[in-house]
Amino acid sequence: MSAGTVPVRSGRFYTTARRHPWVLGKVADWKIPLGPYTPAQIAVAVGGGFALFKSIALWAWMGPVPVVAWILAIWAVRRPKVRGRTPLQAALGWMLLAWQPAGGRLGGRAARDGAPHAFLGGFTIEDAPPPTPPPARSPSRTAWRSERPRRAVAAAPVSRPVGPVSQVQQLLALAEQAGGDR
Repeated sequence: MSAGTVPVRSGRFYTTARRHPWVLGKVADWKIPLGPYTPAQIAVAVGGGFALFKSIALWAWMGPVPVVAWILAIWAVRRPKVRGRTPLQAALGWMLLAWQPAGGRLGGRAARDGAPHAFLGGFTIEDAPPPTPPPARSPSRTAWRSERPRRAVAAAPVSRPVGPVSQVQQLLALAEQAGGDR
């Protein structure tokens, strides 16, 4: 190799099979005229031809207009995309969406709301527990203070209600009074 020639690097990739849609173009050694055809074109051709044949009495007065419209419809669906998908895949997606339950699925089963039931509950307000004394201070914190004794501070008296507080306790107190009278 001489110093003036640089080898040209080239890369090749083969993705043409992915770019072309699935089509029907040959049957054995016979090629379909004006083909290949996509499955959507075949469906429109068969379905539209059947509909035209069954309704010939309705459109015969229009001449070849319905037949030309049918051929144009076959041509129009050659490479259609519905949000990036072929018409058959899109139709299957819409059908599966309509088939799904409205609330979705959980674990493969239809998600359903639980049966409504009354939320019954109650509560009782009781006396608060007496306050706990603060923890003793460590000697290291008191070392800098004077060592004079502190006066003991009397705890505030805890007020306790006289008699039952809740309605349930009132009913129990009435039941005890009624039972004690007998």
